[in-house]
Amino acid sequence: MVKSAIAKRRPTSAAARRNPKSETRNRQSAIALDTSSFPGPDDITRVVLPNGIIVLARENFSSPAVVFEGSLLVGGLDEPKAKAGLARFTAACLMRGNERRAFAEIYETIESIGARLTINGGTHTSGFGGKSLAEDLDLMLSLAADALRRPTFPPEHVEKLRGEIMTGLAIRAHDTGAMASLAFDELLYPDHPYAVSDEGYPETIAAITRDELMNFHKTFFAPKGMIITIVGAVKAQEAVALVEKHFGDWAASRPERSPLPPAPRIPEVRRRFVPIPGKSQCDLMIGCVGPQRSDADFLEARLVNNIFGVFGMYGRLGDVVREKHGLAYYAFSQITGGLGPGPWQIVAGVNPKNVELAMELIVKEMKRLIAAKVTAAELADNKSYFIGRLPLQLETNEGVAGMIESMELYGLGLDYLRRYPAMISKITRERAQAAAANYLDPERYAMAVAGPEH
Repeated sequence: MVKSAIAKRRPTSAAARRNPKSETRNRQSAIALDTSSFPGPDDITRVVLPNGIIVLARENFSSPAVVFEGSLLVGGLDEPKAKAGLARFTAACLMRGNERRAFAEIYETIESIGARLTINGGTHTSGFGGKSLAEDLDLMLSLAADALRRPTFPPEHVEKLRGEIMTGLAIRAHDTGAMASLAFDELLYPDHPYAVSDEGYPETIAAITRDELMNFHKTFFAPKGMIITIVGAVKAQEAVALVEKHFGDWAASRPERSPLPPAPRIPEVRRRFVPIPGKSQCDLMIGCVGPQRSDADFLEARLVNNIFGVFGMYGRLGDVVREKHGLAYYAFSQITGGLGPGPWQIVAGVNPKNVELAMELIVKEMKRLIAAKVTAAELADNKSYFIGRLPLQLETNEGVAGMIESMELYGLGLDYLRRYPAMISKITRERAQAAAANYLDPERYAMAVAGPEH
């Protein structure tokens, strides 16, 4: 979720009002950044183990802690539609007991050293991660390996988790934002895996058996393509050796995943209303198929999206829909592309009587974004924001580990962070406008509304 206030606009000086070009030059000069201390090829160790696991390590002895983040190529794309939610259900079971430790012992061990360990499922990948003192990294990787490689799916815990998931789905059915999102995905991605919720549905979760959970794990959890990133107070070669100790003999294989089908633009405006009685607000979602992370104009799209519906108090959308017309409690836009083309979507929470007018204003702003270049001031402010926040994202081991894992997962290169400021600086108004026009289409979009009748 995009936060309500990402950054504050700087007040414009009297001199700048008299000479706006000078103000733009000042903004542009403020985004110079020394990237030599950023993670890069000279201080990130990258090793590929014989079984296909990619290990990335970066030393940081400024604190005694260590963080590890990982991902496996298993997720909702591997499950049949009739078993939607199977991958996430399976991932949730992995910390509930394994061949070496029962549920209680797992959590007592983690809590006794003040550490954390989590595993979660997603659409393309499943993730895991942990944090501990560096002296406990051996133990933590042992716990992670046992969970990922040797789960036992205790029957009582399978049923407890099923109950928790079903409760979550019952809550989802009364959540206007969640139900608008489900309808939106179905409209935007017809006959595509992205139309299916990786959380599942009550009927699919109820039908999943323990044997199916075990078989899914046995079939799809494997080391090839797995990424493990370790950042903190441990020598890089020692980190690699510990990963090899706990995961190096994992010899499982999985079937090749079918290529993700294309997600073409829908040919017209598609609308759906999901009635949820008893609510005082409607959630409105409008959008188009956006970029994936590997697209050449991804950074341009993210930058112009920031102008459109993020920067300051929700960018242009917040200014027009929320501030000037008072039609929305919130209105923002986001791009969620990763390994596939996620949506470029606009989200607004509105009074039911204002749905149609809010929609008209949003579409009008889409048209304006495509028809005219963003202003020089907007571009400069947002470039400064993108570049200026990068060092803040790298202040913690968690932030560094997440960045390094993303660089590997999306094939960005180990020098990506050092190139990033220059790439952002080179974005022009013309390139920003072209990216908006490449994905947003005010004549062909999906629109979903969930809430009370209006």
